[in-house]
Amino acid sequence: MSSIRVGQGFDVHRFAAPEEGRPLILMGCDIPHDRGLAGHSDADVMLHALMDALLGATGLGDIGQHFPDTDPAYKGAASTLLLDRVMGDLAERGWRVVNADVCLIGEYPKIGPHRVRMRDGVAPLLGLPADALNVKATTTEKLGFTGRGEGLAAQAVVLIQRD
Repeated sequence: MSSIRVGQGFDVHRFAAPEEGRPLILMGCDIPHDRGLAGHSDADVMLHALMDALLGATGLGDIGQHFPDTDPAYKGAASTLLLDRVMGDLAERGWRVVNADVCLIGEYPKIGPHRVRMRDGVAPLLGLPADALNVKATTTEKLGFTGRGEGLAAQAVVLIQRD
């Protein structure tokens, strides 16, 4: 008998100060921008939301439990490597991803020029064809911390299945 589950994830990171020289990493891609996001790992807000959605769908908690910011092993870690570990945990339990939808929330940067590269880089990590991973963005119409350009947020929804 087949089993399906839905998971949702949300993450937020503030922008680092320009003098920190952090790159802006979104969906595993280096995005040209004057400021990166602050965080213990690479602060990839989109992949963090995606991992939380995957972990939530399987009942395995959240990324803070799996990759705590108090552990020096994850300092500067690439979120694509963390996603690989999460996918290993899913596979171990017999789950596979059916589709995923990830949304960046912020006034800038515009992700249109990078959307295909983002999708095509992450879809194989999820074991998905490109058309089963949607990458999009929205603004908050200049309201709140994202509207003021203080940081970025992301939401993700996933469907997983175990046969």
